[in-house]
Amino acid sequence: MTGAWQQALARVPELLAAHVQISVSALVLAMIICLPLAIWAARSPRVAAVALTVASLIQTIPGLALLALFYPLLLGVSALVGGGISAFGFLPALLALTLYALLPILRNAVTGLAGVDPAVKQAADGLGMTSAQKLYYVEAPLAAPTIMAGIRTAAVWTIGAATLSTTVGQPSLGDLIFAGLQTQNWTLVLAGCLFSAALAISVDLLLGLIERGIRERRRILAWAGAAIIAAGLLVATLPLLMTRDNVVVVGAKNFSEQYILARLIGSRLEAAGYEVRYRDGLGSAVVYQALSEGDIDVYVDYSGTIWTNQMQRTDARPKAAMLNEIAKWTRASHGVEMLGALGFENTYAFAVRAEDAREKSLKTLDDLARMSSDFNFGTDVEFLERPEWQMVQDIYPIRFKTARSFSPTFMYPALASGEVDVISAFSSDGRIAANGFVILEDPKGAVPSYEAILLLAPKRASDDKFVAALNPLTGAITVENMREANYTVDREGNKKTPAQAARWLNDNLKE
Repeated sequence: MTGAWQQALARVPELLAAHVQISVSALVLAMIICLPLAIWAARSPRVAAVALTVASLIQTIPGLALLALFYPLLLGVSALVGGGISAFGFLPALLALTLYALLPILRNAVTGLAGVDPAVKQAADGLGMTSAQKLYYVEAPLAAPTIMAGIRTAAVWTIGAATLSTTVGQPSLGDLIFAGLQTQNWTLVLAGCLFSAALAISVDLLLGLIERGIRERRRILAWAGAAIIAAGLLVATLPLLMTRDNVVVVGAKNFSEQYILARLIGSRLEAAGYEVRYRDGLGSAVVYQALSEGDIDVYVDYSGTIWTNQMQRTDARPKAAMLNEIAKWTRASHGVEMLGALGFENTYAFAVRAEDAREKSLKTLDDLARMSSDFNFGTDVEFLERPEWQMVQDIYPIRFKTARSFSPTFMYPALASGEVDVISAFSSDGRIAANGFVILEDPKGAVPSYEAILLLAPKRASDDKFVAALNPLTGAITVENMREANYTVDREGNKKTPAQAARWLNDNLKE
């Protein structure tokens, strides 16, 4: 077995257990909502029309968007009730996946109950059965196979959609998929897909066993399927029952540098005696909010991101003054402690192919503005909606012919292949030099400074052992070493894992 597969399989048990927890919880909650509603809807065509229309509308919303929508919604609810509701992790994933599971269960349950032969119901009435007795002894048993078919469909959909819950901080097999996509480690992607598919198929087969037992009135089959599902859920729940006081959670955004820095932080905390868990693939707003609420303990952000996204600042300040104001603001507003800058900057930088820079005399963003109407623009998935892009447009008259968003994994190849003509690259990314791209200068200072900064959750700011373990990282990482570490993960062939790159980076810290 190769090292890549060993790395992937080592993470599967914990992520599979979390995937089972969130999927089963969402499926059970959807059943609790749908089954009583289906009974009502089967007796009222108007209720059925409204319920099925709403469920169908929810189904048209992409799963990722549904997860994202619950983040600001829960933040607002938490603010109204004075806190206590987490917009990170399990709860937003549970609510989104529950809504995603409603339609197949509701539609099949309504169809099954409404499709019971009227003659059978009349016979039940003739026997003097009450409505409750008729439902329990006649309608429910006859509709059960159809209802179970809907539950099976919902289970497969929910298990598949649960891989997206990584984006809101809920661990799942999607952690492997997202990490593999960002670092071009296709073994991780394959492992995440295979185990997610295996889980969906296994659950579908077990629910099919229960459906068969109900249809053929063989209780032993139904109970056997239910018992196996219950046993699997119990095994998946055991980690929740084991409380550990020394566990810390390291957060990371969704690109290679963040995966590397998270492993670097984690290795130092493990050496200090902590047990480390990782929450990867998080968006900028989600990860900072999670830190301020104590759902994660530490992560690396960038001064420009905090300045523009969190502080809503658009003015330009010198680096030292910006860092000082950020430290004061995070502490005063959220209790978040900025331990310090790591020593390198990873700012947004506009990159073009060397031949275009040479042939079209492109050196600065002013030069780019002159040619922009003929250029296709490629960005990461956030940039076009970030305030930095508006700041650039306010200062430089840049208007591209087209603009397309990519995962960072595919953004650099898109520029190299000619799919786009300029990209919003990251200045510490090793793929810039590896591809011979040219970074255009920003003479008017439109893009703010992006110093990498180490942020600690409020509860960790006073943990002396925690702080002592991470203090040596401040000011110790050069941009050259960060680029080299990034490139070893991102390059084609002879790739390193983020953990291996983190070990190299740790061995080459600046004294």
